[in-house]
Amino acid sequence: MTTPLHPLHDGTGRLEVGDVTVPLQIAASLRARTRGLLGRSSFRGALLLTPARSVHTLGMRIPIDIAYLDRHLRVVDLHTMKPHRIGRPRFHAHHVLEAEAGSFAQWGIAVGIQLTPQP
Repeated sequence: MTTPLHPLHDGTGRLEVGDVTVPLQIAASLRARTRGLLGRSSFRGALLLTPARSVHTLGMRIPIDIAYLDRHLRVVDLHTMKPHRIGRPRFHAHHVLEAEAGSFAQWGIAVGIQLTPQP
């Protein structure tokens, strides 16, 4: 089964989580993944890093929610990271979803949920 994001490109879209629609940015290039949310003091929506198995918050100004996703975009692990931390890799993850801390609880993102990005 192929990932619902194939082929992957940097860009924008939206993420459907139950009855909530979230603005989505996709970071598929090395440059976009490296930049991520660095230097931002706020962020509306979510950022999908792909491929990715780990993240860090070195140089970040805000705490962020992290969702580790399998190849089919099912949430396999969740964490909130404070700025200036290094996360350990999740070898079962293929993608990482980031958002401002507290966003996942508001949107209803939990372990086991299947995420559905839309153009």
